[in-house]
Amino acid sequence: MKSFLKYTLATICGILILMVALGIIFMITLVGMVAASSSTTKVNENSVFVLKLKGMVSERADDESPLNLLLGQADMEAVGLDDIVASINKAKENDDIKGIYLEGGEMGYDSPATAQQIRDALASFKESGKWIIAYADNYTQGSYYIASVADSLFLNKTGMIELKGLGGKSEFYTGLYEKVGVKYQAVRVGKYKSAVERHIRKDMSPESKEQTIAYLQGIWQYWLKDIATSRKLTPAQIDKMVSDSIMAFANPKDYISGKLVDRLMYPDGIRKVITRKLGLEDDADVNQLTLADMKGVPNKEKDKGDEIAVYYAYGEIVDNVSSMFATEHTIIGSSTVDDLNKLAKDDDVKAVVLRVNSPGGSAVASEQIWRAVQQLKEKKPVVVSMGGLAASGGYMISTGADYIFAEPTTITGSIGIFGLVPNAKELLTDKLGLTFDGVKTNQYTDFEENLIFGTDNAAEIKFMQSYVDRGYDTFLSLVADGRKMNKEQVHEIAQGRVWLATDALPIKLVDKLGSLDDAVKKAAELAKVGEYHKASYPAPPSWMEQLVSEDKKGSYLDTELRELLGELYQPFVDMRRDQQRNRLQARLPYSVTVK
Repeated sequence: MKSFLKYTLATICGILILMVALGIIFMITLVGMVAASSSTTKVNENSVFVLKLKGMVSERADDESPLNLLLGQADMEAVGLDDIVASINKAKENDDIKGIYLEGGEMGYDSPATAQQIRDALASFKESGKWIIAYADNYTQGSYYIASVADSLFLNKTGMIELKGLGGKSEFYTGLYEKVGVKYQAVRVGKYKSAVERHIRKDMSPESKEQTIAYLQGIWQYWLKDIATSRKLTPAQIDKMVSDSIMAFANPKDYISGKLVDRLMYPDGIRKVITRKLGLEDDADVNQLTLADMKGVPNKEKDKGDEIAVYYAYGEIVDNVSSMFATEHTIIGSSTVDDLNKLAKDDDVKAVVLRVNSPGGSAVASEQIWRAVQQLKEKKPVVVSMGGLAASGGYMISTGADYIFAEPTTITGSIGIFGLVPNAKELLTDKLGLTFDGVKTNQYTDFEENLIFGTDNAAEIKFMQSYVDRGYDTFLSLVADGRKMNKEQVHEIAQGRVWLATDALPIKLVDKLGSLDDAVKKAAELAKVGEYHKASYPAPPSWMEQLVSEDKKGSYLDTELRELLGELYQPFVDMRRDQQRNRLQARLPYSVTVK
């Protein structure tokens, strides 16, 4: 018995010692990763910045904490536009970095304007006298648009270029809803406010087609012009090639004859091209810097002069922290208001640039953010820089700024309001046999239940329409006040109409076409400061904050549901999100992701 107890205690002690040792190793590893993530990168002479066109680019990259990396929960494919542009600019200013090598061509972009901003940064890099070389096995359309800026563009001997024009098909769920016994009730203001159409129609309305083809044609012509200029062609020549054949299935030699690439080669050949550019022997080692390395390269302007804050507002605008199905970044109304109030009180911040990349969302949260911008503007200048999207609620939060910049391919406007409520009476009563009964003290005590389960709810819909009408009138007033127009003028260009920034400029929805840096310069000018530096807000949470945070994304469940439901996943999630969203929505109906 004594031996048994002795061995048992020894085993327990051994397990405890092992757990303590593993805990210490875990903490040492974590601290090491934190230190590594904040370390400074040494740039060797004759270096090359290798920018891999791989993954998905959004406004900023999330989930990059050392803890997430250690646990394997970070999205290794996610790339931040801010990191890419900042790295290209640092490479331009660093004398030891001689050129940029664009490797691969299958990156995805959250909007056409995101791809355009990367290309513009690369074009500026070239203007400094440095070189850019691009090589890929295959080029998706967005990545070819970016890579075409290179001095020399190479392709695998069996590669393809997926130039095909812009467009595609959207899903309409009405037929599916009919099969399961759900009918959506939609109220809206604005004939172009097509966000409700996928739930109440089986095809695009004429108005939706009109506005969509208008901005797609505008973006396509802009891309054609840029590609043609770099490849020494005309936009018409490229457009004809795309229209006459499926470019992805073309013989790679046709890309050479069409001047879309400079040479076909296997991957091992690109090394010689780069070493010769650097004046090295073919087998010499090349000093390479990745995007992760470039984040550690010191910024020359850091902490010099006064501070111009750049506040990033990107994603759907919501009232509260989203549910387990929300795996994308959101603009939380109350949190954003608190952040803007803090910037208003911070005497070190001389001006604020609100960087907006949002399709909109809750009209109530959007108006609260608009109000916070007004209060901020009373203390210091506020300039808006529009990214890929600044539409509907995204435009509402922008309209009150002192000055608005937009990228040429920004999608904006969509000044309109809608409300959307599913009615599941047929599913629950006619198909599943559920019935409902109850009592009430007033006529409309059960208005929500009647909207969702009732058959005679015309009165409720009428009240909801009045609610939406008032929201639209408020939206018109905010835009009219901010843009120095009257409500009738705003109504003429509103009605939910989506505008490309180049078309929004002459109708006074934006003040100027320009980049984030242009917006920062304008903010410094309005604040009357000389030397300045920019600081990004909100700051990413520390690794300890992320460790104890209760706000966990349900990415695993989301992935499992995608696998389980297949094509039913999106309508299921949309119905779930519609229940959680504010009744009053100012939001775009679709995604504009490009590859």
